[in-house]
Amino acid sequence: MGSGIAQVCAQKGYRTVVREINEDLLSRGLGRIRSFLQEGVKRGKVAQADADKALGNLTGTTALADLKDCDLVIEAVVENLEEKRKVFAELDRVCKSTTILASNTSSISIAAIGAATKRPDRIIGIHFMQPVPIMKLVEIVRPDAASESTYAESRRFAQSLGKTTITAKDTPGFIVNLLLVPYLCDAVRALEKGIATKEDIDTGMELGCGMPMGPIKLADFVGLDTALHITEVLHEGLGDSKYAAPDMLRKLVKAGRLGKKSGAGFYDYAPK
Repeated sequence: MGSGIAQVCAQKGYRTVVREINEDLLSRGLGRIRSFLQEGVKRGKVAQADADKALGNLTGTTALADLKDCDLVIEAVVENLEEKRKVFAELDRVCKSTTILASNTSSISIAAIGAATKRPDRIIGIHFMQPVPIMKLVEIVRPDAASESTYAESRRFAQSLGKTTITAKDTPGFIVNLLLVPYLCDAVRALEKGIATKEDIDTGMELGCGMPMGPIKLADFVGLDTALHITEVLHEGLGDSKYAAPDMLRKLVKAGRLGKKSGAGFYDYAPK
């Protein structure tokens, strides 16, 4: 998510500083962006000059303090409230008082994250869909304390990236995951019960309902650890059993099968 957000910002002409926690992850993230752009050049989707310009707009760092001059910072760390609060507290210290601090969280309360700062009026959710360079939607999540100018600036920014925006209240799951998570959980429960194979479940939803990707494949693509975090946040926040994580999902995460990013989840992604 982080590399995708950095890429689209740089492609649209924004001077973009991307921060990772160590040099190895930073190198991998920037490499992912270069590979994505070069693939676009090969396929005739991106001009070489535009790819070069986008890369020229990107600066990598491992120091959070290097974001001090940014007008907008978008956080995309692991789906854990305390980790996000630590990042926001440090950003609050190093960034300008006018800087908007946004979270790309899928489900965690924006107000709870922003409580670690002294600028509740400049805290908002800017939730991109994955994969960021391709998906057209951005959820703007507006906590009660966010000012009108913060909301308007954030919405204009997302639209300047070529995205369509929708606005949600700061409630568990916002709009997309409030509806998507029960669908994914039900698909996994159907697999657990032996109702059908994962392939038939995915094919049924793709060809029968016009979904671009079946629910089991989609869970792998999102990341099973991320999906598990989201279900836990929604189940705790809403108290509805339809958001409870299926046992099969928990077992796969415990086994280190986290989906496509780890090479295996419900499906195997290792090279043939």
